[in-house]
Amino acid sequence: MRRYEVGTVKDGTVRYYFVREKETLAIEPLTAKYLKHYISSNHSPNTARRAAYALCFYLEYLNEKRMKLTEPYDLSFDEQYQHFTGFLSWLKRIPYKIEDEKIPRNKTCNAYLKDVFRFYSFIESEYPDTGYLKVLSYQQTVAVNAVGVRKTLRYRTFKGYLKDEERDVRAASQEEVLDTLKACTNCRDQLLILMMAELGFRLGEILGIDYTKDIDYETHEVKVRFRSDNENEARAKNAEERRGKLSEDTFLFLLHYISEYRELLQYQTFLFINIAGDTKGKPLKAASVYDMFERMEAKTGVKLTPHMIRRYFGNLRYESGWALELISYAYGHRHLETTKDYLDIIDSRLIDASNRFYEETKDIYGVNGLLRRR
Repeated sequence: MRRYEVGTVKDGTVRYYFVREKETLAIEPLTAKYLKHYISSNHSPNTARRAAYALCFYLEYLNEKRMKLTEPYDLSFDEQYQHFTGFLSWLKRIPYKIEDEKIPRNKTCNAYLKDVFRFYSFIESEYPDTGYLKVLSYQQTVAVNAVGVRKTLRYRTFKGYLKDEERDVRAASQEEVLDTLKACTNCRDQLLILMMAELGFRLGEILGIDYTKDIDYETHEVKVRFRSDNENEARAKNAEERRGKLSEDTFLFLLHYISEYRELLQYQTFLFINIAGDTKGKPLKAASVYDMFERMEAKTGVKLTPHMIRRYFGNLRYESGWALELISYAYGHRHLETTKDYLDIIDSRLIDASNRFYEETKDIYGVNGLLRRR
């Protein structure tokens, strides 16, 4: 059984590897070259780490099949299809140490395979003579951004992905957010929850806010800016800037927080900092935020996570009439399908709309008459 570990990039060296007992096996130079390119393309550390895991697993899969990295190019369409769907089955069948030794979910397996396909696309762009994967077909879609500009996107897709499981992360309710806010013992935690609820930012984006540069104190806007050197390892997922706006009340609460902890903040540019203990004054990290939510759950019985609040943001705005494209932009999503997955209310709205439609257009097909004729 192999135990996989993922390192970092330092001094131009990509430190991604896997370990078998005491033997360290460096992954292939081409794979390392791709991972270095992947990180230099401003992908988040978590996304790059997942890509590294995916390639480690895939290399092990090839090793078991006694195949070289480029051999899939020589396979027929059907053989390629079996090869890559076989990789998905292999991930589900062998309990490697993924996600605390749990068998990975279908969505995770699909994400790993997509990373493998990105790697092969990189090979094809670097070495055109290798050919191309026959199982990846071209499709295109038209996306409309928040200001109405239409853009045609062309991409390659695979037809053999596993069916995703039903969503197991729900949106927080307003009552849950309010109960947790009231249970907080300091204004830092309250401000953190308020800003997540009003901006819809990812936790890493919230923790990466520089209060000296990212906040417009006249318009109450907060900017997501990509930075690769955050001390608390928090950063935007995509290397794209976007803005969100705070309400008047929350902005005043933000000013109160800055005033309350001004003596600590004057030595730091991060908005959210540790306010006690040995790390007092240092940038707040994601692990500390999750610890805070666990403490609040113990007090209130309400389970709340940053992602639940992020989904709450989108659901609340969709109910208020925001266009799907606008919510997608606020989320920082690249695809509308991702945004739709976040909105729990779309299915219920469809049913409600259908019920109203059928009530208003009773018997438009004359079904009662058809039944009487029988």
